[in-house]
Amino acid sequence: MLRENRIWMGNNEAGEPVYIVPKMVNRHGLVAGATGTGKTVTLKVMAETLSDMGVPVFMADVKGDIAGMMEPGEDNGNMQERIRRFGLAEHGFQYQGYPVSLWDIYGSRGVQLRTTVSEMGPLLLGRILDLNDLQSDILTIVFKIADDQNLLLIDTKDLKSMLAWVDEHAAEFQTEYGKISSASIGVITRAVVALESAGGDRFFGEPALAITDWMNQENGKGVINILDSTSLINNGKLYSTFLLWLLSELFETMPEVGDLDQPKMVFIFDEAHLLFNDAPKALLEKIEQVVKLIRSKGVGVWFCTQNPRDIPDGVLAQLNNRIQHGLRAYTPAEQKSVKAAAESFRENPAFDTYDTILNLGTGEAVVSFLGEDGIPTVAEKAFILPPRSRMGTISDEQRDQKVKSGLLYSKYAEAVDPDSAYEVLQRKGVEAQAEAEALAAQEQAAKEAEKAEKEAAKAAEKEAKEAAKAAEKAEKEAAKAAEKEEKARRQEIKKVGNSVVGTVGREVGKTVGGKFGKFGKTLGGNLGSQLGRGILSTLIKK
Repeated sequence: MLRENRIWMGNNEAGEPVYIVPKMVNRHGLVAGATGTGKTVTLKVMAETLSDMGVPVFMADVKGDIAGMMEPGEDNGNMQERIRRFGLAEHGFQYQGYPVSLWDIYGSRGVQLRTTVSEMGPLLLGRILDLNDLQSDILTIVFKIADDQNLLLIDTKDLKSMLAWVDEHAAEFQTEYGKISSASIGVITRAVVALESAGGDRFFGEPALAITDWMNQENGKGVINILDSTSLINNGKLYSTFLLWLLSELFETMPEVGDLDQPKMVFIFDEAHLLFNDAPKALLEKIEQVVKLIRSKGVGVWFCTQNPRDIPDGVLAQLNNRIQHGLRAYTPAEQKSVKAAAESFRENPAFDTYDTILNLGTGEAVVSFLGEDGIPTVAEKAFILPPRSRMGTISDEQRDQKVKSGLLYSKYAEAVDPDSAYEVLQRKGVEAQAEAEALAAQEQAAKEAEKAEKEAAKAAEKEAKEAAKAAEKAEKEAAKAAEKEEKARRQEIKKVGNSVVGTVGREVGKTVGGKFGKFGKTLGGNLGSQLGRGILSTLIKK
């Protein structure tokens, strides 16, 4: 509650109020304590008062009971006793609901909350994907290539397309960006697919959250932005990395404002230990830097966890406001943690801080806040005020009605798919394929032309050979025919000659031989025939 223009958190053992000075809220704070000791009630009381001051608040609803702040609290005997104990009626205590905006990265229990892959960046995304140092370095190179090529990484399909493209052209990028391991690309791609299977792909896309949409007021009250984390908390790395992204986005978006009378926004990390579990050194350094510098942007950051030891020393040293609920110590390690928590407070001679922390009941805490002068007050035991809004959750019907009636629902409900890396690389692939097909067609046409030319030359050569062969054959046949004809002519002449010569010879022989009688005729006829044939044969041959 507001009292004397300060945030009234409760009363000390003397019945005096304990306050948080509004202008010191952005010096950050810690709310710690074991389960069931009242941390959620403390956060609600602080958020309600900040809202009354017109300060927007962000809270994560891990158990599903923060959303009840939209409804007025319910009266009962316990509440009446607490109202009397704190004298709240005298200060205008009334049950009331607060303006809330419900968000969900899965889009089922709140307004769809998105960011882009590029805005998340390789450092935080590498943590979500559970990459080792080498794989994270490769992912950083992929982001650098995307920036250099003016390729927007909006959603997971953009990232997968970019990974595949870089892997395909790794040899081309090696000189400028270094060796890119195909095996690492494969691991990153599988991690992205696993993230999609877990529903994380709905978180990446457009329209991305405009952080200024969380800086709203309704009727002068700051809107309490509540992220439903009942399912998200099961994926600790996605939950914590998302919250870190929000913090980074606030830091990068908000202008420098210096010291203000009250913060412009307060950011509350519940289950803060998840932010730092297995976080790489580079990420821890970034968190520490952001927490250190973001107060100059008018943003207060409060961590809520079970034990202060969950917070790294570099961050813990910057949490100047402390609310320590009860801790239990049954082992030496736990006792050591309680002692460390006690020693983080400014010592109060009036009581033993260590024993007090061990014996705090529900709704009780050891507190120390920065005073007007910026100096921490001494530790004192406080009894925390009750909230004015509902302590429990809301029905699904109430949630659905609240989500869909909000002005931001229509802005973020429907995803849009802008022209980004996936589409650009698809076009590049189509163009490359078209060029490859055209080149292949040209090569095929050249091959076919060469083949046709060779076949034509071969056909012409064959035809020439066949023509020469036919001419040779015809020439041989003509010569053979001439030879045959000549032979026949000679035979005919010889035949005729033989007949004529024989006759003449015989006649000559007879004439000459007749002078020697019958024997002489016969002998003369034969010799005459042979002599005549020989002479004529010689003449015919010539």
